[in-house]
Amino acid sequence: MPETPKFDILFEQLPDAVYLIDPESSNILWCNRAAYEDLGLDAVDVLNHSVISLQKDVRGLPQWTDIAQVIRSVPVYTFVGRHRHREGGEIAVEVNTSHFSHDGREYFLSIARNINKRVATEQRLNESAQQNWFVLNESMDGLWDWKVATGDVFFSPKLKQILGYGPDEMQPKVETWSNNIHPEDKDYVLAALQQHMDGRCGRYEAEYRIMNRNGYYMWIYDRGKITEYDQHGQPQRIIGMMQNITDRKLLELHLEHLAHLDDLTQLANRRAGMNQLNQMLQQAETQQQPLCVGVIDIDNFKHINDQYGHPMGDEVIAGVAQMLRQHLRKTDYVFRMGGEEFVFLLPNTSTDEAQQLEQALHARLRDIDWLGGYNIPQVTFSIGIACFPEDTQNKDHVLTLADSALYQAKENGRNRTCFVANNEGEIP
Repeated sequence: MPETPKFDILFEQLPDAVYLIDPESSNILWCNRAAYEDLGLDAVDVLNHSVISLQKDVRGLPQWTDIAQVIRSVPVYTFVGRHRHREGGEIAVEVNTSHFSHDGREYFLSIARNINKRVATEQRLNESAQQNWFVLNESMDGLWDWKVATGDVFFSPKLKQILGYGPDEMQPKVETWSNNIHPEDKDYVLAALQQHMDGRCGRYEAEYRIMNRNGYYMWIYDRGKITEYDQHGQPQRIIGMMQNITDRKLLELHLEHLAHLDDLTQLANRRAGMNQLNQMLQQAETQQQPLCVGVIDIDNFKHINDQYGHPMGDEVIAGVAQMLRQHLRKTDYVFRMGGEEFVFLLPNTSTDEAQQLEQALHARLRDIDWLGGYNIPQVTFSIGIACFPEDTQNKDHVLTLADSALYQAKENGRNRTCFVANNEGEIP
């Protein structure tokens, strides 16, 4: 059997640094080759040092005394610190120290492992994780992570910031989110989420309004996907992103509003008005309530254009529109059909009530100081009114009948209203 190497030879071959230390002074009593080579020293130089002079994270004898007491109280004491290199650099080390006694004297034995490479790797990983977190949490949208079984939700700091909350606010529960969805959007949003959870949709996606910390509603684009299932195939975890789209959504709504708005009068235009007419007729039929439809035409409008010019004609149209907006009821609806013609819709209104209203409109028009305000003579208009279902049960005929009644009012001398049931035309 070959002879076993002596222990001092084995210590010299160890890749880790080994130090024998005096517990009272922290002086280095002995070290192996790896110890002094790692420090850029020779064996003699190391023996002139102590833990205090070599270890950058142990500052002074009082701190060393405290550390020594801890070392004595545990089998192995682990300390991560930095050793000073001869050339001024530093070496990251993980030191495991034990204590023992020999010939009545106490010693500490420390084994120090150079962890520079490990620290560098961990730093790169940490930097990468921080970069990924920054990308998810700062440069993109708010992150949420929902554990379905418990109802717990992680709301990222960016998501909290989007909704106006501080980093320590927002209870990590799904109700914190769902209870703040706008009541008009809530059913749609929860249905979209349930569709994804039931496997009927590849992912959850919704645009909706949610209340922020200040009590105002903002528009959110929200999407998510199931990332974990249990053994029965039930969703266990859903991760998603939330984006603030308030500015874009308000712009879309504004553009949509403009697309349905008449530039001159700021009333609804023909397309929007006809859509509203169809909806209100359908509602009247469903609820079995009357709906009166009136068509207004400014009298002798061509003469106004020819004598006073088209700019004045536009002012007259705008002035009539403003009067209609101010004096129709809040439940009523008015739009510009085109040219000098308007249409108003009177929901849940009988013929008698419609008659009272049209008389009030003629009176309001007479009250306008056309001569002083516009430098033109008095402006009048004619109105034709048809009511559903009193005049016809065919929804498609109501507007046509109102238009015919308007024609009759014009034929009968203008500045009056004609009802389908009274083709003679009434002067208000």
